[in-house]
Amino acid sequence: MSHLSPPPPTSCLPELPDAQALDWFVRQQRGLTRDEQAQHQSWLASDEAHQAAYARWQASWDTLDGLPAAGMAALNAQLARDLQTLAAQEPVAASPGTLHASELPAPRSSSARRSGRRQWAGWLLGARDPAQGAPAWPVRWAAPALVVLMLAGGYGGWEVWQRQPLYSAAHATARGQQTQVQLPDGSLMRLDTLTHTDVSLYRQRREVRLSEGQAVFQVTHDASRPFEVLAGPLRITVVGTRFSVRYTAGTPGQPDVRVAVEEGRVRVEPIDPLASSDGSATQRVELTAGEQIASDAHGGLGAISAVPAAGIAPWRNNRVSFDNTPLDQALAEFERYGATPLRVQDPAVAALRLTGTFDPLHLDNFVRALPQVLPVRLVPDPMAKAGAAASTPAGPWLVVGR
Repeated sequence: MSHLSPPPPTSCLPELPDAQALDWFVRQQRGLTRDEQAQHQSWLASDEAHQAAYARWQASWDTLDGLPAAGMAALNAQLARDLQTLAAQEPVAASPGTLHASELPAPRSSSARRSGRRQWAGWLLGARDPAQGAPAWPVRWAAPALVVLMLAGGYGGWEVWQRQPLYSAAHATARGQQTQVQLPDGSLMRLDTLTHTDVSLYRQRREVRLSEGQAVFQVTHDASRPFEVLAGPLRITVVGTRFSVRYTAGTPGQPDVRVAVEEGRVRVEPIDPLASSDGSATQRVELTAGEQIASDAHGGLGAISAVPAAGIAPWRNNRVSFDNTPLDQALAEFERYGATPLRVQDPAVAALRLTGTFDPLHLDNFVRALPQVLPVRLVPDPMAKAGAAASTPAGPWLVVGR
């Protein structure tokens, strides 16, 4: 039987329960003498936190056998990076028990019958130098191995680890503001006024949640990481292209989602395939350059149509376009960019249809043109605040029928 030197004094052990448990766990895998076993049991019995910490390491160790080959490779790669970082920060002289990143266990294959635990056991046991009875490198250097295991927690935990974003950020614009954002993957987002997005870039996919507003996306091609935009009831998926998405449920009369493609191909589908208004299964469509589509509030998709001459996002050039749009909805759209001097009270006037392209930041032109394109008159608004100059060209005006 090989002889092991006595354990280091208690004062030399790490102070935190998890670190102490790690030290005991590494030594336990190698084998404890009778005296060490007694000390280990005494340590466990001295504090419930010790028992819980040791149980966490044991649970992660026990579930390692369920880790797939891809998960093993990912853990080994992460551990190798951690050890290289530690070695650069705190070089330790080599000793007979020192292990290097190159000695990490290889990913399992069909020909390798050894379990995940057995693969890692040889490496982990090298964390202590049998000739000295003490770590060949600092105890905390063993932590990356088992910390990765604890976070991974077997296959299910590895999937959770895979789902952790590499990058996440929220981007929003105020009323009347526009901005452009470059994401770490090189993709660009151009956000219109009153737009809010939450971006999460994962190892295997990229995701943007558009909770309000409209945006143009120019996506960097990456076949291994599809780019998804989640807007209301719709999921829009691409690999690399340029397209726009509008979801302005906060604007009266516009609960739908609109997608228009300028370049490439875009897949559009409901997030819930059974969420159409009549309960029937809704479809998935693919749009190509020059095509657009709109959904209802439940995700039911309408017919594919051609992108209008104004383009997929005329707001990039400070333009808003209306095509047979009710007047009250047009005014609500202007309100997204700033206060308007116009108010409609008569439902019949509100329902009048408007077609045209206008500058939302210079409404004086629209105010002058409105009585010429629709059968309406502008009269001083009786609801205007006291002191407002209702008779000036700036208004405020009440839009009434002729």
